[in-house]
Amino acid sequence: MTILDSTGAHLAKVAEHNAAALDTAAQTVLDCVLADGLLLTAGAGHSLAAVAETFYRAGGLACVKPLYHPDLLPMHGAMASTKAERRAGLAAEVLGTPGAADVLVVFSTSGVNPYPVELAKLGRAADRPVIGVTSGPASSAAPLRAGTRVAETASIVLDTLVPPGDATYPADESVTAPVSTVVNAFLWNLLLGRVLDLATDTGVTLPLWRSSNVPGGDEANAGLFARFTPRVPALRG
Repeated sequence: MTILDSTGAHLAKVAEHNAAALDTAAQTVLDCVLADGLLLTAGAGHSLAAVAETFYRAGGLACVKPLYHPDLLPMHGAMASTKAERRAGLAAEVLGTPGAADVLVVFSTSGVNPYPVELAKLGRAADRPVIGVTSGPASSAAPLRAGTRVAETASIVLDTLVPPGDATYPADESVTAPVSTVVNAFLWNLLLGRVLDLATDTGVTLPLWRSSNVPGGDEANAGLFARFTPRVPALRG
């Protein structure tokens, strides 16, 4: 089986497996939008690629506040990023106090390290919905480092079904072609599509970014910058 075949089959399986959870997550996100809340998106290591996909993205929601610490990004130090994800207490520093209408989205393939687990716990403790985007198979095989898993803490779980170790090729002894980033982006787009459908059915206009490289894009985005920059520091500058 080629990588194209295996990845396509995996995405189809993910879509089917998560159909009900995506419906629930979409309603949760729409409720956040209607209440003028923010989607707080978080991850560590390569899961930060998913956070980047949620933020200031053409076609994406403008009510997104990415949660981020430089130590969590591998390009700022590979070994340091692994240590940061395993560091107790960093989640509280990064999260702060969620707003009353905010929703937390935690991307973590293994879902066992202190940073993502503590984020999910803090979100639940603040009585905020927590959408965990994680892998059941990978999480079950990973050593517990925070006493529990994101999948056991989040209020809504989107399962990427990523295999332990992430690699998917060759099929009989996988050593390359990690799939988690592809699946995270796919699940996020499935979620956005469902949110748009719900919004359309109820006559709600979503705050969606336009590409700055199409005619009228900058003008369309100006109002979104004015509305969300005071609450989303990453939009400044």
